[in-house]
Amino acid sequence: MDTTGIPHRPGRLPVLGDLIGSNPRTPLQDTVRLGRQLGPIFTRRLVGIELVFASGIDLVTELNDEKRFTKHVGLGVKNLRAVAGDGLFTAYGTEPNWRFAHDILMPAFTGEAMRGYHPIMVEVARELVASWDAKDSADVSADMTRLTLETIGRAGFGYSFGSFEREEPHAFVTAMTRALRFAQMQGIKLPFVRRALAGSVRQNQADIALMNTVVDEVIDARRHDGEPGRDILGLMLSQSHPETGAKLDPVNVRNQAITFVVAGHETTSGALSFALYYLTRHPELLARARAEVDAVWGDREPAFADVMKLRYVRRVLDESMRLWPTAPGYSRQAREDTVLGGRYRMRKGDWVLVPLPLLHRDPAAWGPDAETFDPDRFEPAAVKKRPAQAYKPFGTGERACIGRQFALHEAVLALGMVLQRYDFTPDPAYRLKIAESLTLKPEGFRLGIRPRATTGARPTAASRTA
Repeated sequence: MDTTGIPHRPGRLPVLGDLIGSNPRTPLQDTVRLGRQLGPIFTRRLVGIELVFASGIDLVTELNDEKRFTKHVGLGVKNLRAVAGDGLFTAYGTEPNWRFAHDILMPAFTGEAMRGYHPIMVEVARELVASWDAKDSADVSADMTRLTLETIGRAGFGYSFGSFEREEPHAFVTAMTRALRFAQMQGIKLPFVRRALAGSVRQNQADIALMNTVVDEVIDARRHDGEPGRDILGLMLSQSHPETGAKLDPVNVRNQAITFVVAGHETTSGALSFALYYLTRHPELLARARAEVDAVWGDREPAFADVMKLRYVRRVLDESMRLWPTAPGYSRQAREDTVLGGRYRMRKGDWVLVPLPLLHRDPAAWGPDAETFDPDRFEPAAVKKRPAQAYKPFGTGERACIGRQFALHEAVLALGMVLQRYDFTPDPAYRLKIAESLTLKPEGFRLGIRPRATTGARPTAASRTA
């Protein structure tokens, strides 16, 4: 891409580019700080690689035009192919297995399918509640990760990681965490820094092998059961493509399984953690969200239809994902030669990164108070007034997240259940610190927790209706 005239940080060096002052642990936050200074389009050059970022609503609206642009698989996503191969998230647009798997898996996210997942989501949320009942404080991000990992394991694959039965994470989780960090750090061009932060190639190979082994065992067990079921794994094993009649090959089934386990829990756990952070920093909003839960659910566990009635709780999650979208960006690639913004020439294959924390804070779309946490931004009337492309926490176009409804139902359900049951005591000294891997989470965020003494706080066995 011709970057002539695109702003960059002052003081760029001939070889190192903009490397001085950059923190390899916080590349997104560095980008956000730089974008606030330089505007809606800017570049960063890191040891010979020049990256173009666009965050202004007008430019992003162009980039999201599926006729002109498509998903670009590069940087961290490309590095993830060592873990997930041609899974839905990491497949190149030219690889046939993306469309193939997408079409086969669509029935896993219908309303009927979601209704079937609901009792499992309630069951896992109940285990979170039981674990919190035995504590007076909680490591929020860690416990939300346990919740969402267990949910996708059981609902999608009929597999339990035993997340609330063990103090140490399941071996799959430890391997996955290291493999994600290794993939993220491969963009660092200084070998000694990359090795220090990412770990060894040998360890990464062992981690990927362990993940593959666990997933293969789950798949083999399902095959031997003789009844594939209608969950995500069942569809991958039993369904044929509606047009060609072909089935997914075994390697792709494994790749898709790993993709869903990784993507299906990392982003949702971060969204829940940020939501609890913001609510506990705004007591008046917390009281409003809890009052909605009490009014709609009372002292019982929610039935499937009850979850979508928590409209304000959903707005809290939407606003949390606006400020800190846990999948923090995506790349768009030109289908043909084009001109972006009437000024910036792009050849076929040129690509641009969209950093979502900047797009989601663009005053042109969100107003002068874009840094303020305000769930009422997502009232229907406010949404209608905003540009359609201003909010993209699940990506864009045909490659947007297939599991969006699964994630939202799970998140609203879980947030509602903890608001229903607990009072929270935040640490007044805590300042939000963002942990960056391929997703975002609050780091070191703990809450004091105690069961509420008021009506509606303690669902009884007789009142449970999953």
